[in-house]
Amino acid sequence: MIIVIILVVFIFFGVLIYNSLIGKRNQVTNAFSAIDVMLKKRFDLIPNLVEVVKQYTNYEQSTLTKIVELRAKATSGSLTDAEKASLDTELSTTVKGLMVTVENYPDLKANTNFLNLQSTWTESEEQIAAARRTYNSAVTDYNNAIMMFPGNMFAGMLNYSKIDVLETPAEERKNISAKELFNN
Repeated sequence: MIIVIILVVFIFFGVLIYNSLIGKRNQVTNAFSAIDVMLKKRFDLIPNLVEVVKQYTNYEQSTLTKIVELRAKATSGSLTDAEKASLDTELSTTVKGLMVTVENYPDLKANTNFLNLQSTWTESEEQIAAARRTYNSAVTDYNNAIMMFPGNMFAGMLNYSKIDVLETPAEERKNISAKELFNN
């Protein structure tokens, strides 16, 4: 009778831990898909932003071409999660450069369409940042669950492995010099 009770308790806790691990893994997947949704929104904004800028400036064609190429690559659907994150970083850097350059064009800065697009872009970037924070939180919860006892025993049996959080590249962590921005 005691053996049966111990076995039932063990099975009960095993099911609870198993379900918890599945739930945490699904939270990570859901959080990453939220980032994907936000990136799709950003990629949909890019053609509009580029078109408005093209109409008002003779800006370096190579930058606009690069932005369009990065968008096309991002929407191809054949990227891994790591490639998506890398592409996201490259695209952010390129578009930030475009926004800084736009400061040299007073007519464009006053254009209502551009101001609306810029506002939408900023909102989109804030939503992406929030989605990244949510993803990293879900990854941390998942990693804690598979590394701590007793979850680590079940995680090992289920071949669950640690997932890396999204990190900001070192070049983006550097302090921005306003003096250098305006001297370009």
